[in-house]
Amino acid sequence: MRETRVSRIIKSEDLNHHGTLYAGRMAEWLVEACLITTINLTRKPEDVVCVRIHGFDFRKPAMTGDVIEIRARVAYLGGKSITVSAEVFVNEGNTPSVTGMLTFVTVDRQGRPYDHGLTLSQSYIEENRDIYEVALAARKQR
Repeated sequence: MRETRVSRIIKSEDLNHHGTLYAGRMAEWLVEACLITTINLTRKPEDVVCVRIHGFDFRKPAMTGDVIEIRARVAYLGGKSITVSAEVFVNEGNTPSVTGMLTFVTVDRQGRPYDHGLTLSQSYIEENRDIYEVALAARKQR
């Protein structure tokens, strides 16, 4: 399973009234990157719907001209669900400025959830233990 990386440059139309990246725009881009991760995994874009945004943490603003990179990877696989974690880095920084987690479900043409048949290897879980544990905790908060 590979990490999805999406880069964006912050333009004036992406800013809020404080002159920093508008949270709604960042949320849009983060959701899109997580969706791409899910589509890359399932290879069935028509079967994937977002069912939950677990939340976003905004830690550092981005300004006009900054380049952000969104890195998204699978955090957890349920029978019908796929939870994806994302981090946003500004100007190739080492510390994420935004983090978020979303859950998608695979659905048939009638909109009914179905078992996607995907699994995470034990080695993948161990390599990504941090986001796996966060995803498990988020599932318990339903």
